[in-house]
Amino acid sequence: MGGEQVEGRHAVRELLIAGRRRVHEVLMAEDLDPAPILREIVELAEEARVPVRQLSRSRLEAQARTDAPQGVLATAAPLDEADLDELAGPLAPFAPFAPVPYLLALDGVTDPRNVGALLRTAACAGVTGVVLPRHRAAHVTPAVTKAAAGAVEHLPIAVVGGLPAALARLRERGVWVVGLDAGADTALWELQVDATEPVCVVLGAEDRGLARLTRERCDEVAAIPMRGRLESLNVAVAGGLALFEIARRRA
Repeated sequence: MGGEQVEGRHAVRELLIAGRRRVHEVLMAEDLDPAPILREIVELAEEARVPVRQLSRSRLEAQARTDAPQGVLATAAPLDEADLDELAGPLAPFAPFAPVPYLLALDGVTDPRNVGALLRTAACAGVTGVVLPRHRAAHVTPAVTKAAAGAVEHLPIAVVGGLPAALARLRERGVWVVGLDAGADTALWELQVDATEPVCVVLGAEDRGLARLTRERCDEVAAIPMRGRLESLNVAVAGGLALFEIARRRA
């Protein structure tokens, strides 16, 4: 699963707020200008009895695995993998705020920035769990964690051996599976899905879209109508539109 190194101010703050896993230490650059979020990070670390260590900017950036850690990083226990059946069930950990499962599945999305952006959008759209394939996909690297801005701390994530089989299992559990693919005949706004029921939105890889077997496991496949001169959207942007369209229907 990953997630042991968390970089970026918002990501580290959410790591400390969530309290889902043990945080080993927080590292901060010595030359940072005062800011409310930095003060909050220190206070949260003190409350959780997490040591805060100051380093020179060069030493901290030497330990960082992203281009711009914003002068803050933390090390923590790896994220726990969620159980797929639990994500699809009515009494999952997210039941207090969303008793009906709303899931996101990624089919071979490999760019960490796209995965992180999608996780952040998913958390904002009310998604209750995420499904990632174990192979040929980005997992929770420091780049994903930073782009997600803390979303990984609040989203249960299941890692599965094969996404088509996982989608078939979700359908068995009563989850409506909706794929997003540029070649679909149905427009996103014309989906027949009942969004008040359990739903899983499936997004394909940056270059090829949904794999054939993945597409075959979907109850419905929709496209975002294009009006301009370009023929496609970045997967993170397209995913944002789809996730909030389903969220709108669930409201």
